[in-house]
Amino acid sequence: MRHAPYSTIALFDGIEPEDIDAMLPCLGARERSYVKGETIFRTGDTTGDVGIVLAGGVNITVNYAWGSTEIFVHVEPGQMFGEAYAITGGKLLVDAVAAEDSTVLFLRANKLMTTCGHACPHHVRTIQNLIRIAALKNAALSRRMMHTAPKTIRERVLSYLAEQEMEHGSRSFTIPFSREEMANYLSVDRSALSNELSKMQRDGLIRFRKNRFELL
Repeated sequence: MRHAPYSTIALFDGIEPEDIDAMLPCLGARERSYVKGETIFRTGDTTGDVGIVLAGGVNITVNYAWGSTEIFVHVEPGQMFGEAYAITGGKLLVDAVAAEDSTVLFLRANKLMTTCGHACPHHVRTIQNLIRIAALKNAALSRRMMHTAPKTIRERVLSYLAEQEMEHGSRSFTIPFSREEMANYLSVDRSALSNELSKMQRDGLIRFRKNRFELL
């Protein structure tokens, strides 16, 4: 599967491609491909690897004791996942599942967090980038909490779509979720979500087709 160059990865922001290539062996880098639905990290396991999506997409999901599953975060190409568990050594509380056929770059967390003499200036930059990414992820989790705070499905949908409008800079945009994934992300029943979307379209609030939406 073809993927974007490593220089487009947020962790390597500000580092020249040739310097990235020189760093990768020091970071224990390796690529692996997954088919849609395949589990990358599993709840209860431990890992020393940080994952970076090169192509496709990865869903971070929570499996509840009563049998339901909820999407916590969707990870797109260039984005990272699993770093909190890899760095702390704690057991995973979530699954990482390929949302589609995907390619993932793995880096060893202990090597990522420890500078080496081979490419020290560039390594320091990756650590700075890692801190920035962690801060952005914290903000993303806060947004999800904001979307699931309203009591009604309509309010949750409008909260999420308003954020998407702001991120895309347009009233028309494509979201990264299927209908079931969107329901999981907003913590609502899928059928109830579909019914509410239809009502919102009849009320002239939105127009949609599959995962393409327009705010009216």
